[in-house]
Amino acid sequence: MTGEAGHRPDEVPRSDDVRSDAARLREEVGHLRAQLRSKPVISYAQGLLQERYGLADAETAFTLLRQSSQRFNIKLRVLAEAVVRAPRPESPKGLWFPGRVRQAPPSLDVLGLADADHVNRSEVLAAVLSQALVITGTGMGNVQTADRDAHGLRIERHVGLSEDFVSFFAFVGESGTSCARAARDLEQTTVHDVATDPVFTPSARHAILAAGSRACHSVPLVDEEGACKGIVSAHLERPTPDLHPAQLKALGATGQQVGRWLTWHERTVVLDALEHLHATGRLTGTPHPPPQRRRQLE
Repeated sequence: MTGEAGHRPDEVPRSDDVRSDAARLREEVGHLRAQLRSKPVISYAQGLLQERYGLADAETAFTLLRQSSQRFNIKLRVLAEAVVRAPRPESPKGLWFPGRVRQAPPSLDVLGLADADHVNRSEVLAAVLSQALVITGTGMGNVQTADRDAHGLRIERHVGLSEDFVSFFAFVGESGTSCARAARDLEQTTVHDVATDPVFTPSARHAILAAGSRACHSVPLVDEEGACKGIVSAHLERPTPDLHPAQLKALGATGQQVGRWLTWHERTVVLDALEHLHATGRLTGTPHPPPQRRRQLE
């Protein structure tokens, strides 16, 4: 007979086993928190699709979302957000985005990705994080993407940071952190010493210091229209001086290429996925016509 985590009642767990169990539990909690953060927008998208295409139930709507998400290698939450933001199709029978011209992707050569048309969003975000960490010489960092509706940033990828850090900074608003300032000013932002820099709120400062970060550098991912698509941040274990001009130049070029690619991805791959979702929704359900405006009385 065994007890919790597979240990026998009369067996004292080894310290390695305890650490392994704790790490596994922290990972599970992190996944559950991420699911809870994504659930509202996914549920809202399910309701829109169910009403729009006359689907039998919310589960059918979820299946359609998941199929399009997998087909185009897009996170389910990202696709659900696109469903919620996009205007309703003008016709239940035609294309969702008629007359759309598919553009070629911008280059990602600074990341060493030769075929920018055949990499997915997660691969690009992982690559830009890795690039930023190599340039700054650290093993801690994260990538956030801009949430236009919530007016803030959401963590998408991270490395070397604690689950407490990731949970605390899962979403940040427009102030109180260095990444928020970098997004607002569209400029690279260096915090030389987290313990003394006034950009942080007290709670944010405590969370960063508790994660072992004493300095950080945030790089905005900016497209050619000047819109911030996200932030990549490198965290360092000790207070740091200014980065070398060559480092700043390399990070700036990386931020511009990735920002442009993210905009292309939204306007091309995500719209391809929405078009596929529209087609499968029409075949699966009984589309409702868009609401008609009432005629004004003469």
